[in-house]
Amino acid sequence: MLTHLTIENIAVIERADVDFSRGMTVLTGETGAGKSILIDSIHAVLGGRISRDLIRTGAKSACVTAVFERIPRSLAAELEEQGVPVVQEEDTLILQREIRAGGKSLCRINMRPVTVAVLAAAGAQLLTIHGQHESYELLDKEQHRGYVDAMGQLEPLRQQYRQVYGELRAVQKSMDALLTDEEEKSRRADLLRYEIEELENGAVTVGEQEQLQQKRTLFRNSEKMAGQLHRCREALQGGEEPGAVELLQQAADAAEEAAHFLPQAESWAAQLRSCYYDLQALSEEEGRFSGLLDFDPEEMARVEERLDVLYRLGLKYGRTEEEMLAYLEKAKRELLAIEHADEELERLQAQFEEKKAQAIALARELSHRRRDAALELTRRVSQELAFLDMPGVCFRVEQVRCPLNEYGCDRIQFLISTNPGEEPKPLSKIASGGELSRIMLALKTVLACHDPVDTMIFDEVDAGISGSAARKVGQKLHEVAENVQVLCVTHTAQIAAMAHHQFWIRKEVEDGKTYTRVQPLSREERVRQIARLISGGELTPILLQNAEEMLKMGENGA
Repeated sequence: MLTHLTIENIAVIERADVDFSRGMTVLTGETGAGKSILIDSIHAVLGGRISRDLIRTGAKSACVTAVFERIPRSLAAELEEQGVPVVQEEDTLILQREIRAGGKSLCRINMRPVTVAVLAAAGAQLLTIHGQHESYELLDKEQHRGYVDAMGQLEPLRQQYRQVYGELRAVQKSMDALLTDEEEKSRRADLLRYEIEELENGAVTVGEQEQLQQKRTLFRNSEKMAGQLHRCREALQGGEEPGAVELLQQAADAAEEAAHFLPQAESWAAQLRSCYYDLQALSEEEGRFSGLLDFDPEEMARVEERLDVLYRLGLKYGRTEEEMLAYLEKAKRELLAIEHADEELERLQAQFEEKKAQAIALARELSHRRRDAALELTRRVSQELAFLDMPGVCFRVEQVRCPLNEYGCDRIQFLISTNPGEEPKPLSKIASGGELSRIMLALKTVLACHDPVDTMIFDEVDAGISGSAARKVGQKLHEVAENVQVLCVTHTAQIAAMAHHQFWIRKEVEDGKTYTRVQPLSREERVRQIARLISGGELTPILLQNAEEMLKMGENGA
């Protein structure tokens, strides 16, 4: 449920903070006051397409923040997997989108930066906006299948079918690859044999390159290292002058001689003797290192040659030995598959027939359940349309068998006739804008209990209607609000009177600048605003009395 919305520097809104509650909330105000800006702002924070033109004149950036509470546990789990923290006890989500004049936007969920795609995916599970654009989606017959499936709660079965159909397509793709022309397979087999032979002759082993590079480094720097080791030897063993070993031995001898007459020096003398033995051992170790620098120039040539072989193999088959060996195994498997293509094709054919049978069975089950769901949807929507002052409209779901595809084996579209006796035809050829709005409302009313989204926004749902039809639309929105939070933009008094809460959107000019204010209305203020919606002009006692009566009826849901 949407509980709070903050809008900053969007169009004529400098800043607006709006708190929302459960039930039905209407947004009213004069044309051009900024009601659509609120909807655009919500659309933006849900990850929708935006334009820099939304930024208020003179501002460097704009920002929209939306707070949702009691979010679905499934959504919380998805976000946790993507590194977005969600406090499970609170089940609160803060969506934010900052739009910068430079053209880039910054998206956050619970203050953690996310991509627009992640923001949109989360928003789709929290709120839906139904306006003229969304109503016109009814004209796209590809959308109709989704309504029927929602009615029948067929998503688990659809997922099962899609998985099997995907496996069927994968097997078909493998079969198509095996059925390429023989000449192409022969060329591919020859190339694979050459690559396998080259890699096997290369005798690649893991870690060899590193060892060879260490050897090459040693060979290339042997002269320099030999000089340093010679200096070390002279310092330890001496040349024309005594070295450190001999000097330390003399020091130890002198200390031991002194200890005969000065017992306190015995420990000191022992330490000097120990140091002498350690230094003598280190001097001998130096000799072993010097021996490592003796190498055959031919050995250096072999190292260089081997490294060159591995380098050339690496350019073709992978940067590391592991990648080269992995390529070798892959090439062997592919060659084996080509050489045994007939046996593999026979195995895939059997697998294909098995997956095809599973897919057909699931598609048939899906089709049968869609037929039942379509009948129920037709019955329920027809009832709702009759209530919404469209009793002469005949609504029907057409279900036609089609070749197997990712959705099953059905082609589904909605048909209507607006006059008795006329044959139902596709919505796109018959329905007007006002009719589409009411058909969409009827569908949403029927499917409200199956829709996981907890907040619905209806923008201009009263387009093209008035009087009794508008009152019934208001009653229907009030009914939908028993299950989900409903926000509605309206110019119609009958719909406004049915709401639990009402906001007045008004425009003001201060110091030559235009500002839009969002004001929650008290009951007394609602009476005056509803009266204005009735007349559009001066308020009279009779208008106020009529507005009061409408509001009382709305509070009773009538």
